[in-house]
Amino acid sequence: MTKPRAIEPPAVIRVVSPASPIAEEKLQRGLQRLREAGYRIELAAHALDSDAYLAGSDTDRAADFEAAFLDPRVDAVYCSRGGYGCAKLLPYLDLDAIAATGKMFLGFSDITTLHLALNRRGLATLYAPMALSFSIERAPWVHESFFNALAGETRTPVAAPPGRTLVPGNAEGIVTGGCLCLLTDSIGTPDALDVTDRILLIEDVDEHPHRVDAMLTHLIQAGIIQKAVGIVIGEMTSTDEKTDASIGGKPWREIVAERLIPLGLPCVIDYPFGHAKNMLTMPLGIRARLDAEAGTLTYLEPCAVRGD
Repeated sequence: MTKPRAIEPPAVIRVVSPASPIAEEKLQRGLQRLREAGYRIELAAHALDSDAYLAGSDTDRAADFEAAFLDPRVDAVYCSRGGYGCAKLLPYLDLDAIAATGKMFLGFSDITTLHLALNRRGLATLYAPMALSFSIERAPWVHESFFNALAGETRTPVAAPPGRTLVPGNAEGIVTGGCLCLLTDSIGTPDALDVTDRILLIEDVDEHPHRVDAMLTHLIQAGIIQKAVGIVIGEMTSTDEKTDASIGGKPWREIVAERLIPLGLPCVIDYPFGHAKNMLTMPLGIRARLDAEAGTLTYLEPCAVRGD
């Protein structure tokens, strides 16, 4: 796996919108700390476009995304938000050329699809808070984790809470994963989720409890999750509130426990990443150690390389 190049001010960060649209006010507010830190921020040509639930046409979003990587002036590519739409870009992208640039790529949620594609082509990436995430206040350790990752550091801030043990045990492996619905959607595609001998990250937002059950069941019955060496569950944000009254439901944590405990893999739940109120920046494609009893995931190497 190729690690991206670490960045420091006054590096150029190009903001792209590969999924859903974002309001300019929220975008600018979410970029404030990066600007204050001394980074030079550029918006992609169509970063503020809007076409219903997409940030402009598929071809425009894809062109912005590819151009950001191929432009030699740009040091890192940063997503404005997730939502929906990344999978629609794949037919228009030269993913091999994009991965070969070795540039840092940051985003989460729907961006999971692009992480899977770039990780498969050998580029490590960052499952990180986006501009929309930072448009509202987050705990100081969220910013600490994010800026550490830009510099290539993977130490977890002391103030970040640990996960809770679901299945005790220890595991080491390269980290993969992301948003559950996108991981499930990847099955059967050229960039399908591969968790063989890896630590799998899972989180999601706004899914009904029975859909969380259905997606975990699908990944298990497809024989996929069982190939992992360990599992880190974040939060199924706003899931309990979406219980379908017509069929009933149960808390998402119970569903996750019922589905995953029988697998016997070291597993923690409520690890702080993804759509939670406060979230860590999680490198993907980098080796880590999971201590499920302590509720910790410790990266064993930097997530980016420093230049001369």
